[in-house]
Amino acid sequence: MERSLSAVLPGRPAGDRAPVVLVALSGGADSLALTAAAAHAAPRLGIRVVAAVVDHGLQDGSAEVANRAADAARALGVEAEVVPVVVGSVGGPEAAARQARYTALDETAGRWGAAAVLLGHTLDDQAETVLLGLARGSGSGSLQGMAEVTGLLVRPFLGVRRAETRAAVAELGIEPWDDPHNDDPAFARVRVRTRVLPVLEAELGPGVAEALARTAEQEREDAEAFAEMIEEFIEEICEPAEAGLSVDLGPLAANPAAVRNRIIRLVARSEFGVSLSRAHTLSIAALVTDWRGQGPIDVPGIRVTRNGGRLHFSAPDSGATLLE
Repeated sequence: MERSLSAVLPGRPAGDRAPVVLVALSGGADSLALTAAAAHAAPRLGIRVVAAVVDHGLQDGSAEVANRAADAARALGVEAEVVPVVVGSVGGPEAAARQARYTALDETAGRWGAAAVLLGHTLDDQAETVLLGLARGSGSGSLQGMAEVTGLLVRPFLGVRRAETRAAVAELGIEPWDDPHNDDPAFARVRVRTRVLPVLEAELGPGVAEALARTAEQEREDAEAFAEMIEEFIEEICEPAEAGLSVDLGPLAANPAAVRNRIIRLVARSEFGVSLSRAHTLSIAALVTDWRGQGPIDVPGIRVTRNGGRLHFSAPDSGATLLE
């Protein structure tokens, strides 16, 4: 807890008000254990803990569940606020609920002037995230899982097993709420939790979840170092161009495919806000490595043209042929 928060908590001159730390509380064992841990650490850290209970309104009795969670937080000596939200439908029920929740947490953090928002994701959640990413073919990025600190968001329990949080709230005499969605096999994450991971543990031996979490941590370290190197390199080979950016072809061709493809993806994301698929990335890379005089490549949101010794990224022209 303290190590995670040290990265985001501001220094506070004597006499100033204690920084607010928001805890995202659902009423489940993980977030209740996190709330209890934050309350216990608050005097030592000099923080003011506030629990934000997001009521998605997706189930009968959700308001009662939210109020019960808020009461549990207050019993732990923590201020609490219930935040009702309206869940949309974009991206499916899971994605829509997650978007509504994070938007509500962001707005609540702003109102309280919070220095951090604590999330109760555990080692088990991390392992599930890595497996889901692998199954979806998300590339090495999926192996990174969830970061311990992302902006205001802090996940102090990524090294804690779910069984430990349940044991902690039981010892405190707190009755957690078990979300029925967490047992619904219609959700891919539930199937990973209840079927896939148990089979892996049975067939490969115990410790699979821990191994997946270690992999995520190691991959994140590597990715962060690689990203820093790419950022420095890209400044040397890119320059502004009309309606976009141009990249020197020489260094792109001279570097390994992993570096070349990462540069292409970074340009697309940073300049145009586009996340390229692997197929689109390879199509653009072919302008560098397999040049046969082909014309512009159009992918969603970007047109890429080889012009002399440079690769030019710009907004697509109307009427362009789009790669599927």
